[in-house]
Amino acid sequence: MTARLEFRDLRRVYRHGRESTVALAGIDLVLEPGSFTAVVGPSGCGKSTLLHIAAGLDTQYEGGFAREPAGATLACLFQQPRLLPWRSARDNVAFVLETRGLTAAEARARAEEALTLVGLGAAATRFPSQLSGGMQQRVSLARALVVDPDLLLMDEPFSSLDELTAARLREELLALCAQKTRTIMLVTHDIAEACYLAERVVVMSSHPGRVVAEVPIEVPRPRRPDDPRLAAYAGRVLGHIEVPAG
Repeated sequence: MTARLEFRDLRRVYRHGRESTVALAGIDLVLEPGSFTAVVGPSGCGKSTLLHIAAGLDTQYEGGFAREPAGATLACLFQQPRLLPWRSARDNVAFVLETRGLTAAEARARAEEALTLVGLGAAATRFPSQLSGGMQQRVSLARALVVDPDLLLMDEPFSSLDELTAARLREELLALCAQKTRTIMLVTHDIAEACYLAERVVVMSSHPGRVVAEVPIEVPRPRRPDDPRLAAYAGRVLGHIEVPAG
């Protein structure tokens, strides 16, 4: 089962007393089952707000949003790993399974499998303070994948990492996603990353955020990040992005 997302004339307004800020306006966007969509745009254009609505973390919107089927399993991967510092890597991953009703033994066994999948089997008993930033984000990825999500939502998951580590994790993400069809939504400032990972790049404007372009990335997989065709697509995407006035 994969998920389908649909935003129809979506509007999100933040109110501060008598003042209000329109973050999103007139968003019409569909993510078909099994698709990989990246969302890019200037800072403050509402990309993360859109992802939070997709995740069910923000319900104060106007207009329509539907996630189908209702029982689709979702997982989120954020810029920061958000690990519990008092739990080992294994127990951080197992925690989400325990909250879903698995026994501690079952959850730990599945967690160890997920950590092995992302190359951290030998670090299962280490605590977050004993892991590098890249390793912590691998734990976060294992935690997201261990629930076998139908929908994977990612908000700048590699932006805090050095480029070598980020490049390695992008490759691993694609390899892991190739093992099962999932619907994926990625929010990123990195246009090259968006074109390398996604099948379609959605470009948003700023203040308020609107969809101004959708660019299909018609480069077959497997891809190479240095493929000149991807650079050409990145140029097209860049051409649609508004530069905010200074």
